[in-house]
Amino acid sequence: MSASNENNENTASGASGTPAFTHDASNAPGKVISLGEVAVNLIMGVNTIPQPGGFSYAENAGTGIGGSFSTLQASARMGVRTEHAGIIGNGPWAGMIRKAFDDEGIVHTGQDRLDEDSGLRVLLSDGGPRKTLIAKFGAEAHGTFDSFDEISPESNDVLHISGNTLTNRTASAVFAFMRREDEHWSDYGGFDEHGNPRGHRYTIVINPSGAVIGHVNEQLIETLVLDRPIWTCNKREARAVALRLGIPITDPEPVMVNGSTEATMPELIEGLGEVLKAPVIIRTGAGGAWLWEPDYAGSSEGSITHLPGYATKATHTQSAGGCHTGVLCAMLARGADLEEAVEVANAASSIAVSRSDTVTGEPSCPTLSEAKLLIAQQMELARE
Repeated sequence: MSASNENNENTASGASGTPAFTHDASNAPGKVISLGEVAVNLIMGVNTIPQPGGFSYAENAGTGIGGSFSTLQASARMGVRTEHAGIIGNGPWAGMIRKAFDDEGIVHTGQDRLDEDSGLRVLLSDGGPRKTLIAKFGAEAHGTFDSFDEISPESNDVLHISGNTLTNRTASAVFAFMRREDEHWSDYGGFDEHGNPRGHRYTIVINPSGAVIGHVNEQLIETLVLDRPIWTCNKREARAVALRLGIPITDPEPVMVNGSTEATMPELIEGLGEVLKAPVIIRTGAGGAWLWEPDYAGSSEGSITHLPGYATKATHTQSAGGCHTGVLCAMLARGADLEEAVEVANAASSIAVSRSDTVTGEPSCPTLSEAKLLIAQQMELARE
């Protein structure tokens, strides 16, 4: 679906009471700009993962576009102009990425490298809960400090940063971009009554990767934390961030009789919020999502809200986190407050996991109209 199909559908609902981001609802929706990396996925379902020197049959195989593509796709399907500011190479893998962008109405505004192809990642699944990943990094991971110099988000835009961009050479470009933007904080409104910078003229959303957060440069982590972005992650990623920042959490995580681990969620999200002093979202799949919002920008005190998920028959074997993050970014760009943005993201994700690709297992994000219809149906059922 083209990103232009739903551009006229306005979902702005006003401020949530926290100045974590600013959006002038009287203006047109902002853009979603992603600094994330995009590569090609080759996904193979095998009967067993072979040992070194061994052999295994693949029962099925398929290709898809991975990395931040699912976030970009979800944003575009919400009817918001969506731009990929990352690096794309030159070759067969890059060609697949460009075609996928064209099909979804995603605009590539980042650098093009002619000297190498984009990356390839082989995912092996034996039907168990974990996948084996082999990655060949390409142009997307080989940026330089000036790779994002031409990126200049405007008022009402949402800037997306993926954790996978923070541990390779392109991380230097993220760091340079953040420092360049930080130098002008005072130009965007100076300081508030609490002595905190009023923040950027746009919203920053970061989804860290639990597998790599421990390897991110200390100076880059500090810069990201001080920028007070909106942090969105699943529970495993949230615990990894807490571990990296030295936030005390219950470990091992207690499991209730019914198998639930939700009992520790308030402790986890509150601990993250108090240290990050910024909005935190923790996704829990069918359980919905938890949201912590500071009382004011830069405050270590805030409130917790649990936004329930939607019952669905899941068919996916890959995460719907990209869909959730993309919808979140798009709704914020439209002017929605955080609670509404998370609610729509929950609905869209529940639909996505019910219509996954039969070979790759990738969830397929719905349109904004479909997500809003599910919310309306759920509200109608609640009134009965």
